[in-house]
Formats: sequence, structure tokens, C-alpha cells
Amino acid sequence: MDYDQHFKAALDRLHQDGNYRIFADLERQSGAFPRAIRHGEGDALCDVTVWCSNDYLAMGQHPATIAAMHAAIDANGTGAGGTRNISGTNHNHVMLEAELADLHGKEAATLFTSGYVSNWATLGTLAAKIPDCQVFSDAGNHASMIEGIRHSKAPRHIWKHSDVVDLEAKLAAAGNGPKLVAFESVYSMDGDIAPIADILDVCEKYGALSYIDEVHAVGLYGPRGGGIAEREGLMDRIDVIQGTLGKAYGVLGGYITASAALCDFVRSFASGFIFTTALPPALAAGALASIRHLKVSDLERQRQRRNVAKLRERLDAAGIPHMMNESHIVPVIVGDAKKAKFITDLLLDQHGIYVQPINYPTVPVGTERLRITPTPLHSDKDIDHLVGALSELWSQCALSRAVA
Repeated sequence: MDYDQHFKAALDRLHQDGNYRIFADLERQSGAFPRAIRHGEGDALCDVTVWCSNDYLAMGQHPATIAAMHAAIDANGTGAGGTRNISGTNHNHVMLEAELADLHGKEAATLFTSGYVSNWATLGTLAAKIPDCQVFSDAGNHASMIEGIRHSKAPRHIWKHSDVVDLEAKLAAAGNGPKLVAFESVYSMDGDIAPIADILDVCEKYGALSYIDEVHAVGLYGPRGGGIAEREGLMDRIDVIQGTLGKAYGVLGGYITASAALCDFVRSFASGFIFTTALPPALAAGALASIRHLKVSDLERQRQRRNVAKLRERLDAAGIPHMMNESHIVPVIVGDAKKAKFITDLLLDQHGIYVQPINYPTVPVGTERLRITPTPLHSDKDIDHLVGALSELWSQCALSRAVA
């Protein structure tokens, strides 16, 4: 077999469908976010404004986060030295896990190297190691959750997205054995929010373990940034709360919080924890500082919400379609992969605006979009510039459709 030819043919199909992903060479500017420097051909440089970062509250450049990381590097060096089992648990890990457990009102927390790994390892371990466990997964769940459930080889049932009636019907038909229900709070592509209380009612009725992914909610919602479940007073009813340190907290890593027994069980049996190098101490220290800051400061959240509302108002005034939701995510629907790439290429090349197109397989064919995430640091001028550029390009797309 000509392996390279196979690879090239598959890549060619991605290009033809408009689904080939090109990574912009950007250099974030600390102290100037959402500004970044774009590296082009040769030594060409230009300034851009980033509109699609998951550093939702700009905590990646917050003085408290940066100072904590510098101090940890000075004290501990750079890497962790290996797995926590071999190299030992750095004290920054211990403090961070305690802070996370407190954030979600749980007995314990367990750190992972990313949110993807925490979902994959935890769901895969629980579903595989609980005897006769059946898993019930929301149809909109993230790839990391899907992969973890598949890896477990446990019987799985996909329930219609956020459809509690369908979930209950499937739970009722599953018999009396152990059950695990996995879902998210904020779904990152549509920005919709799950009916958490109703889902928990059904979980409790059928004795199912509840597992919620709050990666797009921690830091952003609730009086201390504990997520949608904290905002709605539901954390004590959820068995496992999973989150990330790489989005609103501006650093890197993933975690679960739960009972001490469940966390110890996962720590003891999950290959994704046991056999991988631990988070560097500086990252743990930076995340710890970020969480502590957002537990007491609501300023960043308030400013972000104001900017989300302003952007939606101006998109409406310009006649640019966007999906309505209650979250901070603003999906502007294009509905065609090639047009989405056309728009984002021109936004970057002609207007200095960086928005990554979201195409299949991240979203279904025909729902391609621009996923816009306003931060507290985008100015009114930034918002006007974005909407003005989108209006101009929307007109070009409309004209091309009319000609075609």
C-alpha cells in the first residue's frame, strides 16, 4: 500500500469539502489580549483581534495568574518530573485539588492533564469498573465523553439532546442494574444549557450516577464560578462534576470533583491518570490563583456578559443570523463549509479579525458556523469593527448566491 498516497487523498477530500483545517500562526500578547500578532509568509507580521478564544475571561494574562506561575517556576522549576505515582505529588497539586473540591462543594478532586483526558479517563474507568454498568449519554456530548464511554465497552444508550422524556424512557427500559448518566451543562457549539434539575430528578428516580461536564461553565457562572450547577443550587445533587482549567481559568488541565471514595477509585484505576506525566507545578499554581481570584471577583463575569449582550444587539441590528441561547457563546450560522472558510479568511486577511470556522465533524453538515466568544476585554470599537466586517462579507456571500 502507498501510505502517503492514501493520506494525501484523504486530505484532498477535506480540501474539496471545505473542511480542511488551517491553523493560524498567532502569538498572543500578554497585557494586550484580545490582541495577537499573526505570523505570515517569510517575516510578515500583522496585528489581529482574537474573537474565538476559550480564555473566556482573559485570566491567561491576569496578573495574579502570571505572578503565581512565575513564583512556582522559581520555587519548583518547570516540569513535574513524571507521573504523580513515580515522581511524587507536588504540593501545588494538593492545594489545587483542595481548592477545586471546595469550589464544587465536594469531598475531593482529582487532577488530569486536560479536560479531554479527565472525561475520557473518568467515564472510561467508571463505566468499565462498575459491574454491569449501562451508560446513558446525551446526543450532544463532547468527543472526549464519547471516546471514554466507547473505551469502557459498557452498554451505551444515546438519548436525544437535552430530552428528559427520552432519557427517562431509556432508563426505565434498562432494568435495575447500575446506570451512569453523562451530560454537559453548556454545550459549546450551540451555546445551549441543559435542563440540569430535570435530568437529576430522573437520575435520582432510577438510581443512576450523574456525571456533568462543566468545562464551558466553570469560572463563568455561579457566585464563585462553580458553573451552572452552582448558579442553580444543584451541586450537592450531582455525583461527579468535571471541569477544565484551560478555558475560563486561562491555564491548562482537567479535573473531576466527587466523593472521596469515587475520586480515589478513579485515581487508582484510570490509566489516563496513572501513566501520564503530571501537570507542571507552575500550571497548578497558576490555576489555583485564577480559581481563588474568580471565587471573589465578579467583575470579569459582569463585563463579559455586557459584551455578549452588546454583540448580540449589534448583530441583530445588522441582520446577521446568530443562534439565541442563554450562554456566553455566540454562534453565527453560515450553513456552508466553503462559505464559512471564505468569510473567516477575509476577516483575517482584510480586517485583522481572527475567528475560526467550525465545520464538520465538529458540527453537522449544513450547520457550519462562526463561533464567537466575547471577552471582558473586547471594546465597543472591537465589536463595531467585527459587526461591520461581517456585514460587508455577508453582503458578498448573498451576492454570490444570487449570481449562482
